[in-house]
Amino acid sequence: MIYVKIQQIGCTINQLFSSIWLNSKAKKIKKQNIQKSFGKHLKKLRQAKGLTQLDLSSKINKDQQSLQRVESGNVNPSLFYLLELAEGLNIKLPELLDFNY
Repeated sequence: MIYVKIQQIGCTINQLFSSIWLNSKAKKIKKQNIQKSFGKHLKKLRQAKGLTQLDLSSKINKDQQSLQRVESGNVNPSLFYLLELAEGLNIKLPELLDFNY
């Protein structure tokens, strides 16, 4: 049944799996791009407030390396972490999340 459906849309099993693999890879790349864009945005907000990484991380009870990983786009911060960042920057969460990716 699946083979018949694949034939009807005009692709082979290999093409189908290649498409699935490429979509999966594209999603991973997009996630990394979003994380990096958010990190750049966070860094700009922090610097606009005149804070160093150490200043902000101390305000939210995190270590500087943790903040550095978020700013470099290497981690996907939790919602709670985002709320702490907004509070530490003295801004609302929507402002923290207002960035282009």
